[in-house]
Amino acid sequence: MSKLFVMGMGPGDLGLVAPNATTALAVCSDWVAYGYYLDLLGELSEGKTFHDLPLGEEIGRARLALNLAAQGKNTALISSGDIGIYAMATLIFELLDMQLQGKENHPEWLDVDIEVIPGISAMQAGASRVGAMLGHDFCTISLSDLLTPWETIDKRLHACGAGDFVVSFYNPVSKKRDWQLNHARDVLLQYRPASTPVMIGRQLTRPEEEITFTTLGELDAKDVDMFTMVSVGNSDSKHIVNGQKHWIYTPRGYSKKL
Repeated sequence: MSKLFVMGMGPGDLGLVAPNATTALAVCSDWVAYGYYLDLLGELSEGKTFHDLPLGEEIGRARLALNLAAQGKNTALISSGDIGIYAMATLIFELLDMQLQGKENHPEWLDVDIEVIPGISAMQAGASRVGAMLGHDFCTISLSDLLTPWETIDKRLHACGAGDFVVSFYNPVSKKRDWQLNHARDVLLQYRPASTPVMIGRQLTRPEEEITFTTLGELDAKDVDMFTMVSVGNSDSKHIVNGQKHWIYTPRGYSKKL
């Protein structure tokens, strides 16, 4: 039986591709992904058939992967980071759910053997670069309102602030969305100090990587692009400096035992 591997390739560094993902990539004849992610996989891609669909064609990408696997081809559907976090895995299961409801006409999809392989997410990569930012309770919020109403996102921003969660913002800005990040900043400033440490990580783990340390009060969307992850500490997060070394960590409460 053919198999569809739904996998995250991590943030970009080949050394951070999970061993299970590397094994799956080797046995798949067909890879489906946004082309930039295929390029990042470098030498692992030799001899494979690429199916490169551009950004915005996520539904087509998921349908194609299911169709290839249903035709008997071992197929890899690839996203950066973890494919289960703001990525393609949920779309695969949404299509299968629609087939079970009779809203699709692809009964062959239900015979496909599917394995989801996790990957290291951008928020984990960013946290590791600056120390231990996710040391206590945290959440993620996507600032893209393409699929989620802005009213819902705004409600979640206030819930994050009231709960004092460390938060990592996915999709913080794009060419057409340049105000949401500053709005998120202003919401969080209602709940935590302007001095709260912030990590801006661009092209994390890739050759072009740039890490910027700033504060919530100084955070500005003009310093962020679509290749950037923004993580904001909670009211207890600390930015410490040791010579040229900078770290951000979020205490979990061990100081009471020290």
